[in-house]
Formats: sequence, structure tokens, C-alpha cells
Amino acid sequence: MKYVSTRGSAPILSFEQVLLAGLARDGGLYVPESWPKFTRAEIRALRGLPYADVAFRVMQPFVGGIAEPEFRAMVERTYAAFGHASIAPMKQLDRNVFLTELFHGPTLAFKDYALQLVGRLFDHMLAKKGERVTIIGATSGDTGSAAIEALKDRERVEVFIFHPYQRVSEVQRRQMTTVESANVHNIALQGTFDDCQDMVKLLFADEGLRARYNFSAVNSINWARIMAQIVYYFTSALALGAPDRRIAFAVPTGNFGNVFSGYCALRMGLPIERFVVATNANDILARFLESGRMETGAVVPTLSPSMDIQVSSNFERLLFEHYRRNGTSVAKAMEKFRRTGSIDFGRARWQAMRKLFTGYRLGDNATKDTIARVWRETGELIDPHTAIGVAAAREAELDADVAVIAMATAHPAKFPQAVEEATGVRPELPPRLARLLTKPERCTVLANDPKAVKDFLDARLAARQAA
Repeated sequence: MKYVSTRGSAPILSFEQVLLAGLARDGGLYVPESWPKFTRAEIRALRGLPYADVAFRVMQPFVGGIAEPEFRAMVERTYAAFGHASIAPMKQLDRNVFLTELFHGPTLAFKDYALQLVGRLFDHMLAKKGERVTIIGATSGDTGSAAIEALKDRERVEVFIFHPYQRVSEVQRRQMTTVESANVHNIALQGTFDDCQDMVKLLFADEGLRARYNFSAVNSINWARIMAQIVYYFTSALALGAPDRRIAFAVPTGNFGNVFSGYCALRMGLPIERFVVATNANDILARFLESGRMETGAVVPTLSPSMDIQVSSNFERLLFEHYRRNGTSVAKAMEKFRRTGSIDFGRARWQAMRKLFTGYRLGDNATKDTIARVWRETGELIDPHTAIGVAAAREAELDADVAVIAMATAHPAKFPQAVEEATGVRPELPPRLARLLTKPERCTVLANDPKAVKDFLDARLAARQAA
């Protein structure tokens, strides 16, 4: 399997190269040169298999340069450490609405399902090549802690994670800043998540800096993240009878990475009726799907901070498919969008996307109402992001025989204040994280200034190399 950039001018890479590169050198995102296909019979054959077995079979076509026994062992070790025997268990909320719990990894968020594997892949590749790498990542809350947990204490990796200053929950922040590992460096950038994401792209665009420190990424701009997230779309659909039952997904999303993973599952042959793209007040995706025009606005702080985003990077991967994989056209469109903050991708493309994707938005008050309703009706506590997905699933205009699976993307204890305000019950952290709120923090607050950030990187990495 080879990988091409969505902007068409970066070199075609192998899986190993894509893993270590992260962002393409032309500013685009890597996608497979072609989509592997599963027949319905092959999908049926996955029913009843353990999560790790399905994961190996779904991901193996994308992975080159790793012997099958080695890759299988990595996958099995990754999910053996999760906190539920089913890895991604499912619960029924009402007749046709189901919930897949994606918070049984070490940092209690769906990012663990990919990043725990990505950490092992990095170890394997870097040891094989005898290289070191500097991970540069931006997080709106959960990616950072999952990346840090996966990469802490690894000899060949330095990890720099940017989060928006005072715009993540306390639990999210502390899961990053209380890690004592010397190879972990937390930066609170004075700005929004979009500013953090832009800073990462700016650093990658500095060819001298990128080459000197061998930059790589663990955001969902890295294809390996998307690849590993495809798996739980297969396991969730299989649990309800796919490919012989009609299935849809409601996915709380900001950066479009999680829902794009579902789209990848569809391209691989998994029948999916529809994706409901569930957003908060930062509803650029919902507005686009309603109007056909993508237009940025100010980022509004909400109860679901991981979705407080106005530039959804992974949407570019979907655009690439709808531009018939013409990278030059995608590059022009993205340059115009970045320059003007507004773009129309064409009525035909918009209508084609609307056949599969529906937008949905939910404000903070309605989010709390949904948390309260689910608690009252089922006894389940859900976090604000999951609540938006559940509301979207319930409001989806689908045929009565379509089962809708909402993705529970984070543990309710990551957002205890919002859950307690809605239900009167304060969700507790699992015992292994009981000391989180009392441990000392390590973090540097920086202005949203490229020179200040580059100077910080230089100083930190020089000190680490001298140590």
C-alpha cells in the first residue's frame, strides 16, 4: 500500500514513511492510494471475533514493512491493556439508538484506541531505522493526553503538545501536565485550538526546523490515527448484525477525523446508511452541510471543548475524494479557504456529500438536558460530547429499521462539572487516576507567536540533547 497527499505535489510514501512524516510536505494529508475492499462474506466472517482479531484483519492491508506476526503482536498487546473485556462495548439506549463506549483506554477517551497502537508502531519503526523523532501535536483536549500516555519515557521520542490556554477541562489538562516523563513537554498556547493547529502546521512548514529535529505528528493528520479508528466502526456494526442490518452512525466531531474513519470503513465495504455529524455551537460542519458554503467564525467556548474548532483539518481528506483525487484542485481550494475564511466547493460536490452526511448542532443547555434525560431514562452517565452524539442519533431522520450508533468519545469523569450540573451526580475517576487532581503540574504558557515557540523548542531540545 502506498500513500498520496491530498494536495498532489508531495512524494508518494510507504506506510512506514507516512507514519513518521505525519503531515505531507506540500501541506496536505496522506490517504491510501487505493481502498482495500472487504466482501460481505468477508465482513460476516469477522462476527464474534475478539476486538484485536478484527483490528488486525481490518488494518493489515494498510500496513507495509511490518511482518504479519509482529503487527499482530503489537495489536494484541495494545488492546490487552484496556479496561473492558469487549474493548469497545455497546449499550442500547432505546429501541433503535445504541452507544459504543470508546473510553476504556488509559486516558478515558477514544484517542487511546489509535494512539496506544501508534506508540508501538513508532517504537518499532524508529528502532529499525536507528532514528529519533520529535512529535509535534495540537490538542483540543483528549489527543494530547492519549499521545503523552502512549509515548512517555520512550527513548527515541520527544513529545511537544500544544493545548489552548484555559480552554480544556481540568481533568484533560492534568492528564497532560502531571506526567513526569522528561521527554514530555506541555505548551499552553494563548489562543484557540485552531491557533494550536496552525502553529503545528507552521512548524512543519519550516523545512530547516523540521529536518533538524525530525518532526512527526500524532494528531489525526497522521494516517495511522485514522487507520486504527476504522476498527471500531466495523466492530460496532458487526455487533448489530452488519452487513445484513441497516446501520448509521452519529459522531460528535470537531476536526472530522473520527467521522472520516467511519467513511473509510464504508469505502472498505462496510454498508453504512448515513453519518450524522454532531457539533456544538462551533458548527462550521453542520452549517456547510445545510448551506453548501464553508465559512469560519469565532471559536466559542462550550461544555464540549474538544469540539471547539472552526477549521476541521480532516475534512480535506473527504474533499480529496469528491474532487476525484485531484490534488492540485484541492490545494487551490484550501488556499482560498485559508485566505478568505469562506468557500463554496460546488453544488454537485455538496449534494453528493449530503447523500451520506447530515449535520446536527446542539447548544450547551440542550447538551445538559440530554445528559439528564439519558441518566433519568437509563441510569447511564455520559459526557457532553457523547450527549451531542446521542441527541443527534435520536433526531436523525432515518427509516425506522435503521439502527443508529452514537459514539461515546470520552468518560463522563473527564467533564465532572457539566455532568454534575445536569444530573446531580458527580462522576468519579477510575481508581488508577484517583491522584490526578493533587499531583504537581508541568506546563509552559506561551504567546501565540512563532518565534517564541521556535525559541522554546530550540532551548528544550538542546537541553535534552546535552543531558
